[in-house]
Amino acid sequence: MPDDYTHGHHESVLRSHRWRTAENSAAYLLPELVSGASVLDVGAGPGTITLDLAVRVAPGQVRGVDAAADVIAQAEADRVASGVDNLTFAVDDAYALSSPDDSWDVVHAHQVLQHVTRPVDALREFRRVVKPGGVVAVRDVDYEGVIWWPRLPGLDEWIEIYLAVHRATSGEPAAGRELKAWARAAGFTDVRSSASLWLFETPEDRAWWGGMWADRALQSSFADNALRHGITDRDGLERISAAWRAWEADPDAWLLMPHGEVLARG
Repeated sequence: MPDDYTHGHHESVLRSHRWRTAENSAAYLLPELVSGASVLDVGAGPGTITLDLAVRVAPGQVRGVDAAADVIAQAEADRVASGVDNLTFAVDDAYALSSPDDSWDVVHAHQVLQHVTRPVDALREFRRVVKPGGVVAVRDVDYEGVIWWPRLPGLDEWIEIYLAVHRATSGEPAAGRELKAWARAAGFTDVRSSASLWLFETPEDRAWWGGMWADRALQSSFADNALRHGITDRDGLERISAAWRAWEADPDAWLLMPHGEVLARG
């Protein structure tokens, strides 16, 4: 059975995914990209990062894959509208990719390994399909390192519940700190680690992030999973949603999300 995705694909979730670009989510990889390189983007979601990668390596061929067929269909529609012709999207399985051995110059996965139950197995599969001399690039948040201001009780409740829901559903929400160890366990001999941040603090940032999580707390699969596993009740979700609305409205509000990154070879 495929891993159960903590968040699902409610509009509030895809709202956050569509914000992501190569610049704000894969800057550590950009110096590795050259014109003509082939790229496999695993867990591509709506494909905004994938599209950026395709533009950067053109005429190199890029494929974005994801387990969610409806999300891939929308990504392909957006690709057609963009006119980018060196990019395709397909449904695929991170544990059993439909690519031959040694077939890609770059295998990229952003915010993927935190959601799988067997991250080392996924990395072994990425290693199988990357060419000799190619690079596997992975980046994941570390939710245990997220910090914010003001310390609203509802947000303290949010992080406690979020960590529990994520672990009860599938994967490890503090994945960022484990990427290096996972890559080494997968057999990579050259593992280069780095870290970067997302910071949300402008009025536009707060409206987007706070509004997104206020909706996600009540309407996404995160909410369904929280209730299904008995981690909180509807009142708890309402408190979390209200806290995000309060955070969004506070001009002093600030939130930082740390990410681990790995470039793995060999």
